[in-house]
Amino acid sequence: MELKRVVVTGVGALTPLGNSKNEYWSNLSKGVSGAAPITRFDPIKHRTQFACEVKNFDPLEHIDRKEARKMDPNTQYAMVAADEAIVDSGLDLEKVDKDQIGVIWGSGIGGFKTFQDELTNFAQGDGTPKFNPFFVPKMIIDITPGLISIKYGFRGPNFATVSACASSNNSLTDAYNYIRLGMANAILTGGSEAGVLESGIAGFNAMKALSERNDDPATASRPYDKDRDGFVLGEGAGALMLEELEHARARGAKIYGEILGCGMSADAYHITTPHPEGEGIILVLKNALRDAGIDIKEIDYINTHGTSTPLGDTGELKAIQTVLGDHAYNINISSTKSMTGHLLGAAGAIETIACLLSLEKGIIPPTINHFTDDPEVDPKLNLTFNKAQEREVNVAVSNTFGFGGHNTSVILGKFNG
Repeated sequence: MELKRVVVTGVGALTPLGNSKNEYWSNLSKGVSGAAPITRFDPIKHRTQFACEVKNFDPLEHIDRKEARKMDPNTQYAMVAADEAIVDSGLDLEKVDKDQIGVIWGSGIGGFKTFQDELTNFAQGDGTPKFNPFFVPKMIIDITPGLISIKYGFRGPNFATVSACASSNNSLTDAYNYIRLGMANAILTGGSEAGVLESGIAGFNAMKALSERNDDPATASRPYDKDRDGFVLGEGAGALMLEELEHARARGAKIYGEILGCGMSADAYHITTPHPEGEGIILVLKNALRDAGIDIKEIDYINTHGTSTPLGDTGELKAIQTVLGDHAYNINISSTKSMTGHLLGAAGAIETIACLLSLEKGIIPPTINHFTDDPEVDPKLNLTFNKAQEREVNVAVSNTFGFGGHNTSVILGKFNG
């Protein structure tokens, strides 16, 4: 069968750099750090006392109080980003066939705060099992796409994807496949995460995964820097409206870009450590390129997973060089996690949005906080250090990898009709 073309017609973002798509992009292109001391709770007893929090966010400005009480912050973030993407898409909800519009959403953990709070209350009580009746619905990951569909009446494919930090790019991949196979006209996709809380920080601290640069949080996320010491935890949501090309054309929709192809793979190696030879990353890039049907020389920009961890950063770059060969020296590479921190299951969504906007604006967002060259990093690679760079971007790649060895790559292209 002939596969249909899939385009992006709407974008929404709620991030540590801004509570809308435009604010997010403005700060991203300026190289602003979203890291600061934690305000959600008193972090004094934690080894890491800072994070990239969503700022100046009041859910009641967006969600009815009664409904907001039924949602974990993870879902609240998603509802806000989803609404922006739907409005941005220009879909007329009174005219579209809602049977043909779905919601596929990603999150690594889901209702983390709800789970923590309910068990804390139980442990501090007298042993009587008193739990909120919304405990389970607030906690489960798939409640988010369910609530989005309930709000807008979307009756198409509806489920959640869970693959740790690859979750939202997996949700986008599924949405892309459902649409190009003709199983939906449009799908709202993306991801959200709200893990900046006591158990989130403490859990990652126990793994020695987080930066402990408490004296200078703004420069703590240092992808590819010799002195990087771990990632910075972030939170938020990103949403994208994916649409079948002819459906979008028929209503005169604005098109941000086209999904050219997606790849998936597994390291099949270790629960948290990436494969030392980057085999899973090499495979996922090759799979994405084959799916897109493009030559490696067409790639202009790669937004890397680049978390600011010692092994992960260099392993990904070596895999990119293995697949792209000398063309790796002709492209821009950057890690926007240097500014947003690591949004876990929402990372792929906001980073794919960064790629889409780089196609539209002709600007590569930087990798900030580079101070000392890492001898393990090839100095001929253009890692877009410290300052955004202008260039024409026709093809961009978003890489995300998750604990468990889950790998995803999404290839986006400038829409040319």
